[in-house]
Amino acid sequence: MKIVPERKLQVEGLRVEIYADRCQMGATVALRVAAQMERLLANKAQLSMVFAAAPSQNEFLSILSSLDGLPWDRVIAFHMDEYVGVTPEAPQSFRRYLKEHLFAKVRPGTVHLIRGEAGDLLAECKRYTELLKTYSVDIVCAGIGENGHLAFNDPGVADFADRATVKVVELDERCRAQQVHDGCFDHIDLVPRRAITLTLPALMAAQAIFCTVPGPRKAEAVKATVTGPIEPSCPATILRQHNQAILFLDRDSARLINA
Repeated sequence: MKIVPERKLQVEGLRVEIYADRCQMGATVALRVAAQMERLLANKAQLSMVFAAAPSQNEFLSILSSLDGLPWDRVIAFHMDEYVGVTPEAPQSFRRYLKEHLFAKVRPGTVHLIRGEAGDLLAECKRYTELLKTYSVDIVCAGIGENGHLAFNDPGVADFADRATVKVVELDERCRAQQVHDGCFDHIDLVPRRAITLTLPALMAAQAIFCTVPGPRKAEAVKATVTGPIEPSCPATILRQHNQAILFLDRDSARLINA
């Protein structure tokens, strides 16, 4: 059965689609991403993709990893961010999340991971920057934080004209609190204060952006993203300046957007 959005909006360059629940939303995103993968790989040998790691991506990644016939062996996979000081085996590691929810299931041809535990963080940023420049990004699969962040570009560190591709950032308190809300940490004192993240220009350089944002805790950020001024105080508003970005919502995350 074809899944149809309950509402559609166009806000500058950003398409917005609202679905009845997060399962319908996640399934739709998976099918759209799969179609984009096949479309691009019809004309090129390899495809470069960047993935977010968060509970908001669960349904999308579950369906995407179950689809048959996708040429994952031709995919070069990256991810958006990683906590500083967290090892790849830690339960909160974004590398572990993506391995369990996607990479171990579909086995991309190449996976490039951010080493959050690296002794020299600037060198790690440079290493990952060079990889991203070698394999220009085709598809970004993103989410939006409760504070409106994209990746770990929180309002205090987001820069629409950032000259860096990858950088070390301080996480703001609302971002750190979200990690507790999401069940990733038991207490805010356990949440790392720094992370390595792709910058906003690095994400915006992608040919297509698929942004998956379910749940009531994201409603304020979604409203700001769709209706507020385009400025770093809500980093996700930059999506409205991309010509191939789609924001996928469920009823809960869209509840503050007027019809």
